Amino acid sequence: MGTKTQLDDILSEFRRIHELGEAALAQVVDEDFFRTLDGENNSIAILIKHLAGNMRSRWRDFLTTDGEKPDRHRDTEFTIVEADSRASLTARWDAAWTLLYDSLDGLSPSDLHRTVYIRGEPQTAHQALLRSVRHYAYHVGQLILLARHWAGDRWTTLSIPRGQSEVA
Repeated sequence: MGTKTQLDDILSEFRRIHELGEAALAQVVDEDFFRTLDGENNSIAILIKHLAGNMRSRWRDFLTTDGEKPDRHRDTEFTIVEADSRASLTARWDAAWTLLYDSLDGLSPSDLHRTVYIRGEPQTAHQALLRSVRHYAYHVGQLILLARHWAGDRWTTLSIPRGQSEVA
């Protein structure tokens, strides 16, 4: 049986990933939100759009329906359209995190062993949660790298600054 500590730890990891993403986004000017390093890389806007789409699909009815919902059109998450403004994409991001937190708040430790499906693949809810932590950390890491790159000298570190690791 799962434990409350396991659920709390997973929630804590999601919150930390979210906080890091928010801190990086706060350092990005609008012009850089949509910039790419080249034609094959994602912009911060696309990363936000993709993560929001994934979360919307995964966290609606997490325990009772496949995490890949029929109304999700994943390929469109990697294309910016005229209606995609920073404000609209940030609103999707915010709503997606709220959906995730609301879904996790509804879980009990015994739910961790329930079987859920993602793209028809059975796994325990615990495995699905860890899969999402890994996925979101991966993409938020990309977002942070881009934000840091575009901010340049304006960047404020999100962790211990270089040269300040040693304890006096």
